[in-house]
Amino acid sequence: MSMDVGGAKGGLKADINVTPLVDVMLVLLIIVMLIAPMLQKGVDIALPEAEHTGDKPDTADQTVVAVGPDSRLYVNSLPVTEADVITKLQGILENSADKTVYLKGDKAAPYRAIMQMMDALRGAGIETVGLITEKKGGNVGGNQ
Repeated sequence: MSMDVGGAKGGLKADINVTPLVDVMLVLLIIVMLIAPMLQKGVDIALPEAEHTGDKPDTADQTVVAVGPDSRLYVNSLPVTEADVITKLQGILENSADKTVYLKGDKAAPYRAIMQMMDALRGAGIETVGLITEKKGGNVGGNQ
């Protein structure tokens, strides 16, 4: 793409150089590609350990309720209030073939908070609740 600025033959021509623009855009694309997976880490929950535990469920396809160390609640890594947990879960499970809800309780969370959540899940008609624990030795697993 060029533009004539001079009227005489051999006059000044101004070209728009898109190479620096493409370079900057590629660098920005690489930065976004590197940072995006880090943003999807989820909620950091220190799971309690158990020796006899099954394989870790694939939490990308599962419905997970997490109870943080400060008793904050999360549904699929999104913070929710205690009043909204059941409504949000019913909306998720309505469109899901798997009606299992996995409960991740931080080992520093009060036992009362985890049991209240289990009771609320059962009271809402969710019959299958799995507890996610960490296998002693570092492997994460789920035990129902």
